[in-house]
Amino acid sequence: MKICLLVIGKTDAAYIRTGIEEYEKRLTRYVPYEMRVLPDVKNSKNMPESLQKGKEGELILGQLQAGDVVVLLDEKGNQFTSTGFSGYLAQKMQSGIKRLVFVIGGPYGFAEDVYKRANDKLSLSKMTFSHQMVRMIFVEQVYRAMTIMNGEPYHHE
Repeated sequence: MKICLLVIGKTDAAYIRTGIEEYEKRLTRYVPYEMRVLPDVKNSKNMPESLQKGKEGELILGQLQAGDVVVLLDEKGNQFTSTGFSGYLAQKMQSGIKRLVFVIGGPYGFAEDVYKRANDKLSLSKMTFSHQMVRMIFVEQVYRAMTIMNGEPYHHE
């Protein structure tokens, strides 16, 4: 199974990019992983929120394949402990899925069409994080989940 993370816009802060790159490098020994960066919607500052979400939704839906299992990172999603998330990923890996796609939307969330296409929603915390930080936190949690699955000493209860 391949894990793909779709995000809107580049990661601006160098320290966040460095963190993402470090965990991506570690993660590749466990599972094929890719972060796909979709372009920011142009002229969004003068655009109504619903139109911006719609344009971002078109970009997201354009990246999805028929057999993809799609999980939105959303504040109203299911929350797991790190061990629980590891079990969630293990179950997905054992189910024969070819590509598990996690999606971080734009600043206003997701268009209704994206919610309709999604198979699940995941919340990383009750707290709010910047969309930039969520990228690094997410890839670290996927790496942590893989070490838990493999009984490696990275995670401590």
